[in-house]
Amino acid sequence: MTHVVLYGKVDCELCDEMKAVVDEVRREVPFTFDVVDVSCDPALDAAYGLEIPVLVIDGRKAFKHRVDTTALRRRLRR
Repeated sequence: MTHVVLYGKVDCELCDEMKAVVDEVRREVPFTFDVVDVSCDPALDAAYGLEIPVLVIDGRKAFKHRVDTTALRRRLRR
């Protein structure tokens, strides 16, 4: 099964928007999903802090900052 990870931070509007898109697509397309707060890990904060939110699909960076439902559906169905 496809695994999706959203790297973000608490109180991040873009992160909340991206999570809402993921939640909407998840109702139609099955995949596992985790949210990781990069502020809890200095290495993750260094890697993703300036790009958040970052959406990683099966270990590969797929989107940063924004995503829409059409683009995410298309990427998950590849």
